[in-house]
Amino acid sequence: MKYFNWPNISAGLICIAINILITGGLHIDGLMDTADGIAAGSSKRIEAMKDSRVGAIGVQSLLIIFILQIAAIIKLGFYAPFAFPLAAFWGRLSQIFAIENYEYIFSKESPSFHHQHWKGISNEIRPSFLILSIGIISFLFLINLNISNTLLLIYCILSGLSTSILIPNLIYKSLGGHSGDSYGASLVITETINLLLLSIILVPN
Repeated sequence: MKYFNWPNISAGLICIAINILITGGLHIDGLMDTADGIAAGSSKRIEAMKDSRVGAIGVQSLLIIFILQIAAIIKLGFYAPFAFPLAAFWGRLSQIFAIENYEYIFSKESPSFHHQHWKGISNEIRPSFLILSIGIISFLFLINLNISNTLLLIYCILSGLSTSILIPNLIYKSLGGHSGDSYGASLVITETINLLLLSIILVPN
C-alpha cells in the first residue's frame, strides 16, 4: 500500500470492503438478524429473526463490529494483511463447528441449506486451511524467522481456537438452536474477536 502512498490501515479497510463484496453482506445480515432475535426475547425471537426489517439492536451490533474491526486494524497497522486471513480462518471454523454440532432452529419448518449440502467437517474445513496457509506464508515474509517469532506464530494460530468453539455455543444457548443467520453472526463475531486478539499479540505496545 505504501507504493501508492497509502497508510497501512488502508489495506485493512480494503479487506473489510472486499470481504463484504465477496459474501454479498450475508454474514453481516445474519449478525443483525441474530442480534434482533436475541434482543426480542424467547417469545418473539423467531418472528424478529424472520422480519426483513432491521431493528435498532441489529444496527447497533453492526456499528459495534465495524468500530471494533477498525480499532484492531489501526493497532495492527503493518500486520493487518496477515491478521485478516488468520481471523477469517477462525471465523469460518466457528461456522463449521456450529453446523456440525448444533441443532437447526427451523428444522421443523424446512431443512437447512447448509445441512443439505454438508460434506462433513473434514471436507468443509479445507478451504479455510488454504486461507490459514496464506496468512502464515505472509507472516513468514514479513519477519525474520527465529525461536521467538516461531512461538509467536504458534500462539497466533492457536489463539482463536477457544473463541471458535465458545461463540457458536453462546449463540446456541441464547437462541436455543442455530440458523443460517446465526452461522453468519458466529463467523463475524469470532472474526472480530480474533482481530482484536491478534492486535494485542502482534502489537503489544
